Amino acid sequence: MHRIAPLLAVLFVFIAIDARADFINGSFETTVPVVAPGTFHLFSAGDPGVSGWTVLGPGANIAVVNTSFTQSGLSFVAQSGANWVDLTGLDANASEGLSQTVATTVGNSYTLTFWIGNVNSAATGFGVTSTVLVFADVSPLGSFTNSCTTCTTTQNWQMFTSTFIATSTSTTLRFLNGDPANDNDNGLDNVSIVDNGPGTTVPEPSSIVLLGSALLGFITVGRRLRP
Repeated sequence: MHRIAPLLAVLFVFIAIDARADFINGSFETTVPVVAPGTFHLFSAGDPGVSGWTVLGPGANIAVVNTSFTQSGLSFVAQSGANWVDLTGLDANASEGLSQTVATTVGNSYTLTFWIGNVNSAATGFGVTSTVLVFADVSPLGSFTNSCTTCTTTQNWQMFTSTFIATSTSTTLRFLNGDPANDNDNGLDNVSIVDNGPGTTVPEPSSIVLLGSALLGFITVGRRLRP
């Protein structure tokens, strides 16, 4: 038992590194008012109706869209759950978007995961690509684009990730519309964040599996060597 305990402790550390800390309302299921099936609802800058999020402006709006909403022969399905966010809203595509402040540990590495939705239908006014600009506090994490060309009838979702090092005990993450004024679809859904622990190295899933196999081997050998 004394041989096994330290190895189990190491395994628990690696499991803890992979712990997920989801955003509040990361799939936009909770809104006031509730978004009815087959519809959408607009939220202007400062409107507290998207639970856990701040709508950014000024003078702009975003839309929370139900997964069964259709228009111009297109299906605007969600990536997760019943709702998703259209960052273009119904305005002139200014710097509209959403932000959320999350608790972070100084020096820890965080992996941000989110999905961007796109339809390729310029003739209907919904554009051909979807671009989201992402920031951690004032630092840009990048410009992320879903360039699906085959999604001509149903909204397509693509997953993106970005990693940052926390510099304070809270970090404000912003997701801003990066589409031009003539593009009326820019989807955001299923946003989450993972605390990878101190430093910049994120263990690959395969490495964790190999570590687990090795520890099981040690445990088996330890059992065999017991008198």
